[in-house]
Amino acid sequence: MLQSFILIDELKQTRSATSSPSTNEMSYSNRAQASLPDEVLKDLGFRVYTASTGKEISFIIPKVDAVLLSVSPDQVETWRKRVLAERSLPLFWWCDSHTFPSNECRMDAGIDGLIGSTMSPLEIHCALLLGVNHYFHRTEWQQEREQLLSKLEERKWVDQAKRILCEIKGISEAEAYDFLRKQAMNERKRMVDVATSIVKVYQILRDQNQGGRKR
Repeated sequence: MLQSFILIDELKQTRSATSSPSTNEMSYSNRAQASLPDEVLKDLGFRVYTASTGKEISFIIPKVDAVLLSVSPDQVETWRKRVLAERSLPLFWWCDSHTFPSNECRMDAGIDGLIGSTMSPLEIHCALLLGVNHYFHRTEWQQEREQLLSKLEERKWVDQAKRILCEIKGISEAEAYDFLRKQAMNERKRMVDVATSIVKVYQILRDQNQGGRKR
């Protein structure tokens, strides 16, 4: 459940400078466009911490549940990387006439959702809920992908070690696999660690032999 945000607002001064007319003189649409992201979130009951530097992000980010970027589209990826380098959190983008000035702007796909100055409280809560769900699905998929890549990498080392053992010992692949498994049990290591050691030692010896023959 979201309770607090870290807000990165590069356009606060620009937004404030263009909202000079008094509140009474402004139409509903203009008042909505002039709304500041921190004010909108606070009105909805969220705690908001603002940051503009990497040091501030490092200090604040352990305290919050999500990130809101009020930046131009071409700066989203830069700030997203800075935030993710500190901690993985749901990341939202603030959409108004300043952050998204024209239909020609392209939005980065690395965010979990967006909220805007013209959205009602109900629409914002729905957008946040959908964004958090998207974040959990996205991170789950990333973890599964990393696990799969890790297993593929481990399989590569084991297969190389088996080929080396087959060549050196003149045994079958099944026998080479059994050798790796037993060696891992005896050394109390993972099979991939034993396989990696065998491959690296074999490569060192091969390079040494090749160097000796060249001389």
